[in-house]
Amino acid sequence: MLDRFAALKDATGDAVLRGPGTTSAALRQAVAKGEPPEELCALVEKIRRHAYKVTDEDLAALRGQYSEDQLFELVVAAAFGAADERLRAGLRALEEA
Repeated sequence: MLDRFAALKDATGDAVLRGPGTTSAALRQAVAKGEPPEELCALVEKIRRHAYKVTDEDLAALRGQYSEDQLFELVVAAAFGAADERLRAGLRALEEA
């Protein structure tokens, strides 16, 4: 099935996962895949499953290890990865229908 927005999605992914940032591209890519380092597992899992439940306390627990900019990048990477997985699953379902 043709995804007419594929180029825009790919450009967004490149910027979020491979562009310059305060975190490494490798870390952002791991987070997007749902394979974060141990200290980020709870946050990433919450973003991937129930993003609306993320609280200030979830982020406050990580502020000793990550700056605000780093946390922002990681949250965006986790959200992008989850959205991309859902999009791919939806497109596969449409192709199989």
